[in-house]
Amino acid sequence: MQRIVSPSMLSADFGNLGHEIEILDRSAAGMLHLDIMDGVFVPNISFGFPVMNAIRRIATKPLDVHLMIVEPERYVGRFAEAGADIITVHYEAVADLRECLRSIHRAGARAGVSIKPGTDAGVLREYLDEIDLVLVMSVEPGFGGQGYIPSSTEKIRAVRRMVDESGRNILVEVDGGVTAENAAMIYDAGADIVVAGNAVFASDDPAAMVEKILNAR
Repeated sequence: MQRIVSPSMLSADFGNLGHEIEILDRSAAGMLHLDIMDGVFVPNISFGFPVMNAIRRIATKPLDVHLMIVEPERYVGRFAEAGADIITVHYEAVADLRECLRSIHRAGARAGVSIKPGTDAGVLREYLDEIDLVLVMSVEPGFGGQGYIPSSTEKIRAVRRMVDESGRNILVEVDGGVTAENAAMIYDAGADIVVAGNAVFASDDPAAMVEKILNAR
């Protein structure tokens, strides 16, 4: 397993976005996490293509795009064109998950699937041949700043076992309530990537916080 920190741009200062991205580009962050919310699948709205295009023009790191939207299959091509390197859709939001994952691959991006806290990890087993990343939500999707749900740790372990048994190089990502204090536990449970929003951007030194999360023991 590897360790990657993917700061969530949802928690960034959008009035100073260019500067925030430049800080992260110089940091040890492995990628930037973009939460796309539609106000339907989750009770919040974030941003769309104009903001993503602006981020892509500045950022040098890969863009890890998390679609918290209904019918994501309608938009995966446009997100790939806008510069998404990884496109993650929700198991709960897609009518035909296998075809959606294939659409992401055809568009030239890596394909991820996210599951909400109440969704059993086993539902993804039959799709592992099409999946490049599994995103375990450790909070209810839709709002930043929530606390980590303790039962998520066992789910991360279950996903790690399932992925290892598949024999495929599938990344395990965890999003929600990640801090420097619990990051070691999350990595030890089997995560390759942790998404951190408030922990990074509320810090006086975001780059130093990325390092602290990355090297948590």
